Amino acid sequence: MTKEIHVIRKAHTLVAFDRKLNGHVYLNDADVAYDEKGFVHVGGHYDGPFVSESSGRDRMILPGFVNVHCHSGEEPISKGIFEDMGTAALWGNALYEYSNLLEIDDDAIEASLTVMVGDLMRSGVTTLLDIAGPHASWLPTLAKSGARTFVAPGFREAQWHVEDSHRLDFRWDRARGRDAFARALEVVDTANAHPSGRLGGVVAPSQIETCSPELLQDAVAAARQRGMPITIHAAQTMTEHEELLRRHGLTAVQYLEKLGLLGKDLILGHCIFVDSHSWTRQRTEIDLRLLAERQTTVAHCPVTFSRSGMALESVGRYRRAGVNVALGTDSYPFNMLEEMRQAMICARLSGKSVFDVSTGDIFEAATTAGARALGRDDIGRIAVGSKADFLVVDLRHHAMQPVYDPLRNLLHCAAERAIERVHVDGTCVVSDGRPTLIDYDGALAKLQEAQDYACRKAAENDTKGRAMGTLAPLSLPRR
Repeated sequence: MTKEIHVIRKAHTLVAFDRKLNGHVYLNDADVAYDEKGFVHVGGHYDGPFVSESSGRDRMILPGFVNVHCHSGEEPISKGIFEDMGTAALWGNALYEYSNLLEIDDDAIEASLTVMVGDLMRSGVTTLLDIAGPHASWLPTLAKSGARTFVAPGFREAQWHVEDSHRLDFRWDRARGRDAFARALEVVDTANAHPSGRLGGVVAPSQIETCSPELLQDAVAAARQRGMPITIHAAQTMTEHEELLRRHGLTAVQYLEKLGLLGKDLILGHCIFVDSHSWTRQRTEIDLRLLAERQTTVAHCPVTFSRSGMALESVGRYRRAGVNVALGTDSYPFNMLEEMRQAMICARLSGKSVFDVSTGDIFEAATTAGARALGRDDIGRIAVGSKADFLVVDLRHHAMQPVYDPLRNLLHCAAERAIERVHVDGTCVVSDGRPTLIDYDGALAKLQEAQDYACRKAAENDTKGRAMGTLAPLSLPRR
């Protein structure tokens, strides 16, 4: 029986993976052929059997992006609320005092997830790692979307509590944390066995400072027994950095090394405040060396943290030290191309040089580095035998004109506006900017109601009982 092979003929630009160079290269006037199992031909003329063919004229074909750190849950309804807020005593970060104020009801969870996945796919993401609380619609919605997804149900033993906007306390409930850990393992095992073949699991102790060393070690042991990746938020804020110094006298990276947890299967969420960061008081150069030696990945999400005036120092420096830096979007706007652009800008500012990182470096971080973090060599690249996860960019789009270096045009100028189609396992999941397998517009319509509900409930969740108008004043006075 002939495979259902589809061919794109004579693509203007094909970003292919060259195994000899171990990196991406441009091919021009190239054919690419694929079926539901993966790419069967890349470059040159394809003269084998096929069931359909289309023209690649004025098109660039790229491997799908790999997002190794994002959050669904209530994040899509947070848009436009706390961007100007922060707790001054906690280095201006809004995470601890404001992130627990928004409450989402069960009816809105599926809509919120649908919008997040839709936005990510529209920006070229074909593989994502979603860190969230487990719920009934999580796996079904992700499977329906067509995206390749790793679910990471978070668990922790301590809840954050900010006292009078100046001190972070921790309220511990170890039994509850253990129960959440057990539930998380059930979810990741179910995801790994999903019949779609596109779902997988990641073991995710939520934050390094909210889990005991015993829970961290047990979680990593469970992941390694299953052959699954692990992700932990670590070195993400100065508040956490100082708390770990108070408890253990160690940075996050050195603490994880002491516990024996660093490794090539570990993804550290954010990992900004290492010992050599200019905000810390260590002034040593230990952490990056440890990360490189242990082949541990850093999930870099610049947009969220730059909103709070914080930046990793810098992508180029981490890469030159040998650290595998991959990219994530963390929270809204769930736009991978905007994240890649911001990653370049932040790197050049913090590195104080246009040469700190190149467009090609950031593209690698969004593709093969992310695949490496997940232990995969069949995604994030266009090569024979790899999964047929790719996007098609319209080079005729006004933001892509004129064309000298099409990747630079896409990352620096056009972003998702020039994406025509996105495919996962050869199936078109986005066409003309619209997700094809999920009701994106219907889900989007539910978010306003969900945000209104969350804003009304905010005062009940705030320790001072402040209404939303006080917590997050509007940008301009209302007349």
